[in-house]
Amino acid sequence: MTDLKPQLFRCLKGYSKDRFLKDLTAGVIVAIIALPLSIALALASGVSPEQGLYTAIVAGFLISALGGSKVQIAGPTAAFATIVAGIVARSGMAGLATATLLAGVMLVLMGILHMGSMIKFIPYTITIGFTAGIAVTIVIGQLKDFFGLTFQQAPVETMEKLEEVVRTFHTVNPAAMAVGILSLSILLLWPRVSKRIPASLIAVLLTAAVVGLLDLPVNTIGDLYVISSALPAFQMPDLSYETVSAVLPDAFTIAVLAAIESLLSAVVADEMIGSRHNSNMELVAQGVGNSASALFGGIPATGAIARTAANIKNGGTSPVAGMVHALVLLLVLVLLMPYAALIPMPCIAAILFQVAYNMSGWRTVLKVAKTSPKSDIAVLVLTFILTVAFDLVVAIGVGLSLACLLFMKRMADVAVVKEWEY
Repeated sequence: MTDLKPQLFRCLKGYSKDRFLKDLTAGVIVAIIALPLSIALALASGVSPEQGLYTAIVAGFLISALGGSKVQIAGPTAAFATIVAGIVARSGMAGLATATLLAGVMLVLMGILHMGSMIKFIPYTITIGFTAGIAVTIVIGQLKDFFGLTFQQAPVETMEKLEEVVRTFHTVNPAAMAVGILSLSILLLWPRVSKRIPASLIAVLLTAAVVGLLDLPVNTIGDLYVISSALPAFQMPDLSYETVSAVLPDAFTIAVLAAIESLLSAVVADEMIGSRHNSNMELVAQGVGNSASALFGGIPATGAIARTAANIKNGGTSPVAGMVHALVLLLVLVLLMPYAALIPMPCIAAILFQVAYNMSGWRTVLKVAKTSPKSDIAVLVLTFILTVAFDLVVAIGVGLSLACLLFMKRMADVAVVKEWEY
């Protein structure tokens, strides 16, 4: 237990005013980036917009304060969107809260039992496969809002959503599609104008103004959801035997995925700042953050690579930056949340398209396909297909089983058995 010490305590030794100003600036900028992303990812997860902010505020603050990384920024991420949406569809918000709380407890235990280093034994091809698969499911899930389609049914599974898109594509709303294309154009072109101001924020502001001023027949967040600026309130999840047994597999999936994504993000951060994170302390912090998120109406959280990189590039030097990011989002929730009702749904879809593209790792997929053995490629492709066609639980289970069988075969191929004479 002696190594379970948050990085914040180490960073505050000799902490100067200059470092605080850098962390303050980085925290504010990351909060501006996280604002539209948190709302978009909450909607993609099938929950209300403010729950994305609850997650970024509660989990983001605690994970930074207690984490094993100096610069990790945590919050809702795209990897959980389809998982959360599935849990909400099957078990409701009560089931999601219970699953997230249980996942948090699992993560804390993983950290205490020093399992942080064991995550590296999960085959890289499985990680690439399900990450690319999640990216595809996010894109499919946003086609309805991007094109302004009128669904006849309310599908839950990814392939059912794709079938419904094809079936109702004749109901395309030209105005919605135009707003979606405008949003994508801003997301792609704005970084050439300024890298300091997030393109997603410009897309949100401009498209909201266009839809409002021109009175376009385009759905906004306020048309589909009730916006609340209330502070997150404590609520105890349902811990009955029936609920716990029903969501336990989902809790395990959340815990494993949160561990993998958080530690991958921490490794990327280490490479950028030339430091080294404490993986076990990071798992404990992720567990505490997720448990607290569940208790205050949030959804699963994990380390976010894009936001962590933005923190580093804008001068963040310690966990204080992540804590500032959470506090700024708290102010936004209280003061500006009602204006989120004006954001057009096609703009949210466009932001998620870009998130999916960035997380897909298609360049890595191509590199692995060119340089890896056929057996590794088979694991990657199978994991990808199962993630899209079924869900992450099936994909990881089958992928790990196949990877273990291939590993045993390789060991058998290189093993030499000798007959001893007595």
